[in-house]
Amino acid sequence: MTSVWTKIIICIPVLGALAALPARAQNGTDWPMYGHDLASTRFSPLTQINAQNVAKLSLAWSYPMKPGGAGPAAAAFSQVTPIVVNGAMYMPAGNRVVALDPDSGKEIWVYQRPSGLVSARGVAYWPGDVKNPPRLFFTSGHQLVALNARTGQPDPGFGDAGEITMDVPFAEVPTIYKNVIVVGANVYGPGETNPHPQDEVPGAGGISGDSRAYDAVTGKKLWVFHTIAQPGEVGHNTWADDSWKGRWGSNVWSITVSVDEKHGIVYMPIGGPAANYYGGDRAGDNLFSNTLVAVDAKSGKLKWYFQTVHHELWDFDLPPEPVLLDLDVNGKKIPGLIQTGKIGYVFEFNRVDGKPVFPIEERPVPKGDAPGERYSPTQPFPVKPPPIARVSISRDDVVTADDTTPEHAKACQELWDKSNYYNAGPYTPWAVHNSPTDTKLTLIFPGATGGANWGGAAADPNMGYLFVNMQNQGSSGFLEKNPRYSAATVGKEVEYHRGSGAGSQFGSFSAQAKDASGKVLGTWPCQKPPWETLSAVNVNTGEIAWQVPLGITEELPEAKQHTGRPGAFAGPIATAGGLVFIGATNDNRFRAFDSKTGKELWSAKLEYTATAVPITYQGKSEKQYVAIMAASGGEGSNQALLVYALP
Repeated sequence: MTSVWTKIIICIPVLGALAALPARAQNGTDWPMYGHDLASTRFSPLTQINAQNVAKLSLAWSYPMKPGGAGPAAAAFSQVTPIVVNGAMYMPAGNRVVALDPDSGKEIWVYQRPSGLVSARGVAYWPGDVKNPPRLFFTSGHQLVALNARTGQPDPGFGDAGEITMDVPFAEVPTIYKNVIVVGANVYGPGETNPHPQDEVPGAGGISGDSRAYDAVTGKKLWVFHTIAQPGEVGHNTWADDSWKGRWGSNVWSITVSVDEKHGIVYMPIGGPAANYYGGDRAGDNLFSNTLVAVDAKSGKLKWYFQTVHHELWDFDLPPEPVLLDLDVNGKKIPGLIQTGKIGYVFEFNRVDGKPVFPIEERPVPKGDAPGERYSPTQPFPVKPPPIARVSISRDDVVTADDTTPEHAKACQELWDKSNYYNAGPYTPWAVHNSPTDTKLTLIFPGATGGANWGGAAADPNMGYLFVNMQNQGSSGFLEKNPRYSAATVGKEVEYHRGSGAGSQFGSFSAQAKDASGKVLGTWPCQKPPWETLSAVNVNTGEIAWQVPLGITEELPEAKQHTGRPGAFAGPIATAGGLVFIGATNDNRFRAFDSKTGKELWSAKLEYTATAVPITYQGKSEKQYVAIMAASGGEGSNQALLVYALP
């Protein structure tokens, strides 16, 4: 076994070394953190399951998230990604945290929260020190909680009886680098209230989106990074007329953040400011909204930044954590960082100094006519890689009978013609409705859900490939007067807010599909497929290596089924066995693809949608497993973690 582990170590890039973690985590047999490593590569060096035998995968065991049918709603389970460290699997389960035997699913211990729910996405592992046992960290609203990883009991050595109260809630997974715990800020998670149904967030006066770091030993606050630049700070001049005061949004809500261990740099993708679709009360670029920020891990001091969207007006945010990958560009070695996002572009940087690997151009974008709005005249466009999601649309891009069905195509073409859609390419501004007779609707691509959402990307450092799934889903709508805006509500409301137009509440440009007999088959997107893709980007050359539809529409004839299926989220993982594993489609499938070609090699039909990032690990039995949560789209008792292995 030692010789095998030695070979595995050679496959792992230096930046992924996990010196403080147990041996199994260091050599790649475990899955010790959300992104597998602090570089967020989601890459496993395991090869037992590979492109030659993956078709034989079958269910090895499962763990029900609602024993006996009781417990929280499926939303508390649907995005859970477990971790596996040193012979135990750990994960949240509604109001519980559980430790399982990774070979059988048998419970080792169960911790039940006295009140509230545990973060629905995952837990973090800290290996301990000479005085303290290994700990699991998770969030529950405002609370950051430490459990003894061996017993499942709150560790009294941390904070007050095992927990501290954070300034702002955080519903994701803490990132731990040495003894530093980094968290972002959000208030929308299990047991919390969504603060922004569509764009109804006030312009100011909300909760701070600042990122924070805490000591993993004591719980002491170490630093705060102001995600909205304060007086005297870099970027403060990008908020005109004191519009920074009381502003909320601009928070890190990615499930985790990435860390360069060698240089001690934390990389935080920061989302957009409130309100989402109108910025007349916040003229300027609005740093650090929609910005990738690099800070010193120990002090939180700014090292470099890059804003992917100036003066956000589309709810593009910046949800996924970046992937750190060493690059070889024309024979030059570069410590790389790759950032994806809702806008459908891929940005590559030198992760130490922030310089672009390939040119990024400021190009003119269309200007809108919303009263009081001050549009950014340009936006950043990477020259390479090319966009990997749809970024524009015209009448010629509407589905035809050859794409779906004659009935669906007819409904979509009629929807286009009656809706007076407008699209001028990337960053098309929202049309303004000043009277009931105004009809023009803006149709933007990608829409508010992406592109790449929080599911993010995976990478194979040996191939130099980045794997990412993108939704080709649009958003339609317009701006209209906000009836709650008045002289008395200035600072709490914005003058204009978004109306949706056709489709769902987000105006998704879709239509009901029927067959020739009139039977409803579903509601499908109206633009030509693929509606979701899985892509491999060669990050050394900036070219797309391959791109395939992700998901099928079973109601169509077999020859038309490979449309891709949007409507679900999550992202992929990659392995040295030449595989990419992913759920993330609402056709309820879990799939494996050949990482070299994009050919689908295996799939499993699930009872529920897999809206979670999978993992792979080697059990104590030395057998490799692949696990994924299937819990979205149902409220029964069958939501479960599903674990697959070779016979």
